[in-house]
Amino acid sequence: MPTLITCQSGYEDLLAKELAGGGAQVNNRGPGWVLAERVPDELAFAHLVLPETAEVRGESVNALAQRIADIFLTSLKGERIEAAWPCVFDGPAELVGLGRRISAVEKAFGELLKKKLSRVAKLATTDLPRGVGETRGLMVWFTDFGVAQVARTIRTNGQRRMADDSLAPSRSYLKVEEAYVVLGLEPKEGETVVDLGAAPGGWSYSAAKRGAQVIAIDNGPLKGGALNHPRIEHRREDAFRYAPPAGTTHDWLFCDMVEEPHHVLQHIVEPWLARGWCRNFVVNLKFGRVDPIALLRELRAPGAPLSRFAPDVRIRHLYHDREEFTLTGSVRAVE
Repeated sequence: MPTLITCQSGYEDLLAKELAGGGAQVNNRGPGWVLAERVPDELAFAHLVLPETAEVRGESVNALAQRIADIFLTSLKGERIEAAWPCVFDGPAELVGLGRRISAVEKAFGELLKKKLSRVAKLATTDLPRGVGETRGLMVWFTDFGVAQVARTIRTNGQRRMADDSLAPSRSYLKVEEAYVVLGLEPKEGETVVDLGAAPGGWSYSAAKRGAQVIAIDNGPLKGGALNHPRIEHRREDAFRYAPPAGTTHDWLFCDMVEEPHHVLQHIVEPWLARGWCRNFVVNLKFGRVDPIALLRELRAPGAPLSRFAPDVRIRHLYHDREEFTLTGSVRAVE
């Protein structure tokens, strides 16, 4: 059975290329989704992965709801639901009016489920699981007004829309907040963070508000909540030349600079990981002027710095990313 993979709208072609490069067979695509077979486990552009989807078609709301209910109820045989479970209906926002159709089908499905299994219906939640992992539930993704893909398994890659903060000095604040969700870890009180290319300070502010001590490296000014923050030490230095004192290991390395990605990899990522200067990292790489699929191959290559020093790295195209990848991971202890 095919697998439906969702992504940020406008990046379907790149997701399809990533899938094909990983040995998948791409069958179809549309705004924010790709349908494929033999899907690899690790994907950067994928937001949700819905394996073994069943396609339903119907001209009316009730017809679609009934067919979705039939699939769900049949799949429940021998399965007990004792806790909250995700029941999520969604589809591309680009199809004008589709949201109303989805809401109507979701409501009709809910009424059918209540009649058949009231207790199970009461345990349903419309929230997707937070973080990275696989959950049993129901996901219905509409690819058109009369066509939907139905899956019982939902694999989340961690991407999600984050809440803004009025004191955050830039939109980039949202990216690092989202990166914590992907990694499943965030700075905490007493930890140390080095933020390379910090200005105007969105990432520094994010760590400092959690109680971490931040060294913000940038010749440019800090703004908003990062300016004169008691837990942020602003050093006007070149981020590419900064190195911690001998014997120092920081808890976190942050880096989000508008630089050629290979330059960042060679002069920041590799030395920081290889020399054990940090325990965890969040790094953005801009791919606007390079081939992003070729860059992914380089990042995942067996001899690449990430493979050697941070084998569990997660490479993601975030909800709040544009033409960039966000790398999150923990550094393997230096022997």
